[in-house]
Amino acid sequence: MYEPTCGMSESPCAKRARLEEERAASQNGNMSEVQVQEIDEGLYSRQLYVLGHEAMRKMGASNVLICGMKGLGIEIAKNVVLSGVKSVTIHDTNKTTIGDLSAQFFLREEDVQEGLTRAQACQARLAELNSYVPVSCYDGMLSDDFVEQFDAIVMCDRSLAEVLSVSRYAHSRNKYFIVAETRGLFGHIFCDFGSDFKVTDTNGEEPLSVMVSHVSRDKDGVVTCSDETRHGLESGDKVTFSEVEGMVELNGCEPREVKVLGPYTFSVGDTSDLSPYVRGGIATQVKQPKILSFKSMADSHADPEFVISDFAKMDHLPTLHVAWAYVHHYEEAFKQPPRANSDQDADKYIEMTQKYVKEESSYKVEELDDKLLRQFSYNCAAELAPMTAVIGGIAAQEVLKAVSGKFHPIKQHFYFDALECYPEGGKVDESDSCPQQSRYDGQLAVFGASYQKKLADIKTFVVGSGAIGCELLKNLSLMGVGCGLGGQVTVTDMDIIEKSNLNRQFLFRPWDVQKPKSAVAAKAAKDINPLLNIVAQENRVGPETESIYDDFFFESLTCVFNALDNVEARTYMDRRCVYYKKPLLESGTLGTKGNVQVVLPNVTESYSSSQDPPEKSIPICTLKNFPNAIEHTLQWARDSFEGLFCQPGQNANQFLTDPKFVERTAKQQGVQPIETLLSVKRALVDGRPGSFEDCVVWARKEFEDQFTNQIKQLLFNFPADSVTSSGHPFWSGPKRCPQPSKFSVDESMHMDYIVAASNLRAECYGIKGTRDRDVIKRVIEAVRVPEFVPKSGVRIATTDAEAEAMGSQSDTDLSELRKSLPDPKSFGGFRMVAIDFEKDDDTNFHMDYIVAASNLRASNYGIAPADRHKSKLVAGKIIPAIATTTSLIVGLVCLEFYKIVNGTQNIEVYKNGFINLALPFFGFSEPIAAPKQKYLDKEFTLWDRFEVEAIRDGREMTVKDLIDYFQKEHRLEVTMLSQGVTLLFSFFMGADKKKDRLAMPVTQAVETVSKRKIPSYVRALVLELCCNDPDGEDVEVPYVKYTIKH
Repeated sequence: MYEPTCGMSESPCAKRARLEEERAASQNGNMSEVQVQEIDEGLYSRQLYVLGHEAMRKMGASNVLICGMKGLGIEIAKNVVLSGVKSVTIHDTNKTTIGDLSAQFFLREEDVQEGLTRAQACQARLAELNSYVPVSCYDGMLSDDFVEQFDAIVMCDRSLAEVLSVSRYAHSRNKYFIVAETRGLFGHIFCDFGSDFKVTDTNGEEPLSVMVSHVSRDKDGVVTCSDETRHGLESGDKVTFSEVEGMVELNGCEPREVKVLGPYTFSVGDTSDLSPYVRGGIATQVKQPKILSFKSMADSHADPEFVISDFAKMDHLPTLHVAWAYVHHYEEAFKQPPRANSDQDADKYIEMTQKYVKEESSYKVEELDDKLLRQFSYNCAAELAPMTAVIGGIAAQEVLKAVSGKFHPIKQHFYFDALECYPEGGKVDESDSCPQQSRYDGQLAVFGASYQKKLADIKTFVVGSGAIGCELLKNLSLMGVGCGLGGQVTVTDMDIIEKSNLNRQFLFRPWDVQKPKSAVAAKAAKDINPLLNIVAQENRVGPETESIYDDFFFESLTCVFNALDNVEARTYMDRRCVYYKKPLLESGTLGTKGNVQVVLPNVTESYSSSQDPPEKSIPICTLKNFPNAIEHTLQWARDSFEGLFCQPGQNANQFLTDPKFVERTAKQQGVQPIETLLSVKRALVDGRPGSFEDCVVWARKEFEDQFTNQIKQLLFNFPADSVTSSGHPFWSGPKRCPQPSKFSVDESMHMDYIVAASNLRAECYGIKGTRDRDVIKRVIEAVRVPEFVPKSGVRIATTDAEAEAMGSQSDTDLSELRKSLPDPKSFGGFRMVAIDFEKDDDTNFHMDYIVAASNLRASNYGIAPADRHKSKLVAGKIIPAIATTTSLIVGLVCLEFYKIVNGTQNIEVYKNGFINLALPFFGFSEPIAAPKQKYLDKEFTLWDRFEVEAIRDGREMTVKDLIDYFQKEHRLEVTMLSQGVTLLFSFFMGADKKKDRLAMPVTQAVETVSKRKIPSYVRALVLELCCNDPDGEDVEVPYVKYTIKH
């Protein structure tokens, strides 16, 4: 996926070099038995942050059987294989048909011609997804002896008799049994995990942890949180304690049950016999396992438990429960499902279902919804790729829950429908949806041939080809989008493939590592459907590519799909879609959580209309002097990396290459000029090493400064027993009293720091380093580190306000500093290397430095260290991800796309989605309508604008003409006129300047003020107005689209 355009992302060239070794290794075939026993963190890194090592180990010991290899079965199998279970066996003895290609992305037309079974045809392609997971194909009977060897069994598109037979045996043996089915716009999942299923973690959230300021001695002891921090606990949760002084009996105690008293207080039972509380302490939530009892399939039919998929459709559940159960009886009676959109078959199905409920069914319903039954009947012969993605993603996650015990399973029935996808009226002619022996027959059965033609001629833009992008391209190709003579799918992504992508970006294979994502994804999508017209590009979306993605490009589009992972690019694409009035389907995932947003021109708000709250930042003084959590020390280490190995090189290289760098730097505000030029002087003059030994010496002295001397100075200013002005201990609450480190070559963490820091320092100067610790130790032993004596008068900030005030002061004279810098020419062609942080290369010393520096600082402050896995998550700002969530979210996106193609403008038809597979929770809501504003008597929304033609009466409008136009046509007095950051006119301009400006044509004014030519591809300018109404009051008005050419 896209990297943030403002981030420190690794360049494609650098990444190619780094990945060459990984690619070669991956082509050597399956891993050895020894390797299989270990979790490959390079491959599974993003998934590990969702599931954790324990759950992954349980999955790695589990064998899974998946029966039915149509679209739904392959979707489940794909996600399960990617997840890393021990083995997957697939079973489907039915011959491949051309209609299977509607949703089965691992079948090809040649498989149909060769007469292969579905399982035989897709086994090899499925096995390519993960070399750690053997995939075998079975074509025998599903006997009890065969089923016995599996931990989890999934049944898709199987006969009722076969499902009931396997379910009875699975329940008797406490096997994990899942049924998953789709019929057009309907889906169903059933789970039976036995009578005694243990869930170790119901929600997957990190245990809550709060700092304690007081614990009362009472029959119901009250815990008060420090610094007015909300604890976030709920009554019934359990907590244990650590680092409590005084009431030490609480430290490491058996989990105590919480009773919430308020947002900052809770009780933990009897503390009356414990020692008096003195200070400090951390209360940490202890997650408790949950035991669930599942009914057999037969018992669950009679007395079902439902997980609600859409709270607006709760009344659908009884009818759908019956509809799904009886369709199997119908198929047994007539040897086929009800025909697509056939009223004759629907009448027959409804009559027989009504009779079945009254006379045979163990589940009684007072009144069935005949309209819903009819729609269900219309869909029974259909298979839609988006629906198999939705149900397949959910069902695959249920498999992982079953074999790992991680997250709360579906208990026990889940019914889902997307009937809003139908065209208005909810009915397609039967004649238009007859099978045509086409790969789209499964979709024709719902929407008809005329709708399929519309899909084929559509042009769409997929921005990003990471996890979401791959799933989108898979679905679009199966749906036939852009497969006609006038259709096209354009995909762009400037990133290249790396090993960690393979776990969830399923269009990529190990041999694709280091290739461009967009090109590989496009080829894989075309392999799925050779008719797909797809163009792959490697462009970043932004102002710099507006000559490529210009007016002609956007105006040809039907819809834009965002498959991005950063807010900046999402916001940019949102602005473009608003400007061109194009629908935008926005989506994102975070572990088991995901969301879908529909942006519809003239109807809904846009993506930018509402924003997530900003990330909570760590106060400066906390980072610099008073950390109390490992997240603080990791951020400190990350900042240290930038300050030592990236910024000095950037500043030095600018000094060496830009003659005006010093002059420009001197004009900056505050102490910034001094800090920048001091950085240059230290890098090129005072601290420039001549050998690797010099780098080791520097690293040893840096260790002493960071982890010993600074701590000694801090304790000199604030001794361990110091108190505040109010008489409270200074080192209490969030302030942890530190201890200086004493360096030793025998401490592995100390040497980790020296090895990483010295090698990174050497890289900055193009000096060859070494990993030989004996060599480095010999250099260290010769280093003479001067004894540090704390100084009086050194100020240390205890608040951010103090830190900010001190940061604006400096004793260094800028003019003297400038004189001390040598002539850049004296360095010849020397350039430093500014090292960009890259978290995923374990050979580059980056994470070695972060882990060592963070844990050393944590050791100073008595904070529990973090392993490399957690350190990478925090320092690398990694977004946890898993294939199941992506599959579900993209399925939901494509269901909304059906509605857009229908041309539906009714906002009530569309659904924004919010899901959490861990709980599981499914929430859908109507998109928020575009907020309305008003000027004079006219309402407008973000989608509205003034459209003005530049050429009038054979010449371009002047600025005065434009101002007069608004006065005359809209009764608006323009007080300011701007284009971007360029101010073209304002009421406070001087008279001469105003006169000149008013006489200029608008385009000339833009070019004159901005000092830039308007690019040739620009057909219209966006102008912003400040206006007064006839009463002289300021009014908000839309922007102006000023068209300069057609």
